[in-house]
Amino acid sequence: MRKKNQPNSPPIIPESLLELAKKSVETDKPVRAARHCAVCGTAYTPMSGPQQTEDLCWVCRRLKISAWRDTDQQVSAQE
Repeated sequence: MRKKNQPNSPPIIPESLLELAKKSVETDKPVRAARHCAVCGTAYTPMSGPQQTEDLCWVCRRLKISAWRDTDQQVSAQE
């Protein structure tokens, strides 16, 4: 059996009030200044922590850490 179409009832909350609520939530979000990665040039959000001075995006930071691990393994293999 199909459900009968019921006429749409008027909205409980006026559209103008909903729009005001949406706009007020959007403006409450803090805006962070985007920086650009020193290696690839993409915009990134600076990380908090001990290495705040690094101007690297997360991809370049991970590549740097991987490169350090690779050089450490090569040095230990040569000894």
